This record gives sequence, structure tokens and C-alpha cells, in this order.
Amino acid sequence: MERCRERLAVARQALGTLDEILAIAEPSKVARDAAIQRFEYTLEAVWKTAQVYLREFEGLDAGSPKGVVRACRQAGLLSEGNAMLALQMIDDRNLTAHTYNESLAQAIFSRLPGYAHVMRIWLDAMDASA
Repeated sequence: MERCRERLAVARQALGTLDEILAIAEPSKVARDAAIQRFEYTLEAVWKTAQVYLREFEGLDAGSPKGVVRACRQAGLLSEGNAMLALQMIDDRNLTAHTYNESLAQAIFSRLPGYAHVMRIWLDAMDASA
């Protein structure tokens, strides 16, 4: 249980850094790219927290990010709609990690506020149950 609490704290801290940069009214390209980087490490922290949560509280062992999302949906931590958005987040994270494309960066950046919202809901659900 302690490991899950530690992971929750780290994930919330990461989400705070994403929220901070998303609050910039008119971000430059540098700020946009920094937001995408913060999204990448925040999502990593959140899904790994969920992986620990599932193991400790649900007795489930999911090894991949998408497997963790699906298991969280089954465990009631994510609604169907939020699970679909979480799967899209993982796809977007994979795209940003492997290539750079200006139009893709703009498209992903535009989705970051919604992604941050879903990650907050996900963390809140784990926090309430842990």
C-alpha cells in the first residue's frame, strides 16, 4: 500500500507540472514542446501508478500501458469514455516519442487539457480506493 501512495504522490507532482505549463495563455513553440514532454512523463507516471494499484488492490497483473487501461476500466477506475481517451493518450504518447511532426505536435498539444483532466480523474479514483 505504501508503494502505491508513493507512486500517487509522484504522479500528482508530474501532473502539476503539466497543469503549470498548460496554464500559459499563449504558449510559444518551446512551451508547446515542453508541454508535450511533460505529458509524456506524466502519462508514464500515471499508468505505472495504476499498474501498482491493480497489483496491490485488485490482484491483477497488467504489463503494458493499454493492458493497464483496460484493467482499470474493468476495475471501475475509468469510465468507458475515459478509458477510450486514455488509450488515445497512449497512442499519442507513442507518436511523440518516435517522431517529430509540426502538425502532429499542434494536434497533440490541443488535446493535452482533456488528457490532463482524465489523468486527474484516474488518480482521484485510485486515491479514493487506496
